[in-house]
Amino acid sequence: MPALRRTVMAGVLALAGMAAGGAPARAASDHQVTMASMSYGQIPTGLQVGDTITWTNRDTVPHTVTARDRSFDLRVNPGRSARMTLQKAGSFPFYCIYHTTMRGTLNVAGK
Repeated sequence: MPALRRTVMAGVLALAGMAAGGAPARAASDHQVTMASMSYGQIPTGLQVGDTITWTNRDTVPHTVTARDRSFDLRVNPGRSARMTLQKAGSFPFYCIYHTTMRGTLNVAGK
């Protein structure tokens, strides 16, 4: 198939909500993580660029969600939530700057 035709076909599939391989394009997902008892709740799997995560703090002290590479740094006060949209693919170890035993990793796939 000529390059121009492939490019046009990919554009048509994208407009139709289809991935280039013929599968439906995956809509962005919303995920929830609850911080309680001085730990992060279950970290979501199957994350992709464009997904969002809402972090909710159920403890009586503040927490953060801070990437080791500093690509994100959320501050979440007690009883509050913070929301982030995943901007790039990769593996992102994170921790709470106040409670260094609180840690995890976000594994984010590209679209």
